[in-house]
Amino acid sequence: MKIVSWNVNGIRAVHKKGLFEPFVKQLKPDIICLQETKAEQHQSPVDLMGYEEYWHSARNKKGYSGTAIFTKQVPEDVLFGMPEDIAQEYGLSDDGYGDPNEEGRIIAADMGSFWVVSVYTPNSKEDLSRLSLRHDKWDPAFLAYMKRLEKEKPVIFCGDLNVAHTPDDLANPKANEGGHGYTKEERSGIDQMIQAGFIDTFRLFTQGSGRYSWWSPFRMARDRNVGWRIDYIFVSKKLASKVKNAEIHDDIYGSDHCPVSITL
Repeated sequence: MKIVSWNVNGIRAVHKKGLFEPFVKQLKPDIICLQETKAEQHQSPVDLMGYEEYWHSARNKKGYSGTAIFTKQVPEDVLFGMPEDIAQEYGLSDDGYGDPNEEGRIIAADMGSFWVVSVYTPNSKEDLSRLSLRHDKWDPAFLAYMKRLEKEKPVIFCGDLNVAHTPDDLANPKANEGGHGYTKEERSGIDQMIQAGFIDTFRLFTQGSGRYSWWSPFRMARDRNVGWRIDYIFVSKKLASKVKNAEIHDDIYGSDHCPVSITL
């Protein structure tokens, strides 16, 4: 089984470029987890033969954020957003930018033997004005949700986590130290996931720097491979031995991000 995650930065834009269907044909995924769809399902021109589609779009900002799961297997259940009790416990609410739980940032599907979750983590913003939301509320709330799902069955969560975890996960760590996407607070969120037993699948197979999933659209960053690895697929420890490979598909274009995948 192949699971692919991709921040498409607007599914209508990728489709208009003629690059979405070729991506599916090339990778042949069984499950596709999308982030930043920037559309509601009825607005999407994509209609993949053989896939069921489940969308969670932003309610407070049209054309913003959004996640989706396309799957060949019909899920036993699909859950949308952060559970209300967890959101309340961690104080997730409107922080001036909007309520993150109204931004279509999480969708979870029960695939029978495991949960698969597509997540688009809030960006801390260039001036770090959303860092406290991210560090103090979102990250611990999301981890609490994943641990709750894991009590039922193993979890695979994937998506744009908007952080480079280690110096190997971005081309210029010293220059970006303390900046958004590479603060100690954001990186500690990944630390907590790993301490809770979730496995960064890419690092099971590949060590060192030079492999990235996002590039700035400026200064030919992608051509020069001046990038960041901010798109991840994490699995419960019980599933780690079943992961046969984990890849970054930096040869696939259409977004400022490229897809990442695992094969079980």
